[in-house]
Amino acid sequence: MFAWETVGKKIFGKSLSAELFKPTKTLAANQGLYNGFLVAGLVWSFLIQHEAWSFNVKVFFLSCVIVAGLYGGLTVSKRIFYVQAVPAILALLACVLG
Repeated sequence: MFAWETVGKKIFGKSLSAELFKPTKTLAANQGLYNGFLVAGLVWSFLIQHEAWSFNVKVFFLSCVIVAGLYGGLTVSKRIFYVQAVPAILALLACVLG
């Protein structure tokens, strides 16, 4: 969220031109904020005492991550699918099967 022009260049530098980072800083901050809300939701799910409610919150937020990873994988880079969606799919399977 705060390191788009430094860390973002290291991560996405091969797929995006260097001139794009400064003008898209606000967009990246918005995406970082979105990711922060997803993390907050998943942390919240571990703090909920009621088992069924905790499970539902985990499933909802993991599903949001999966959908975002699928969309990014289809529209931007297949790497996004593997980095974002696959871990969320594995976590969702662990929740459902565990």
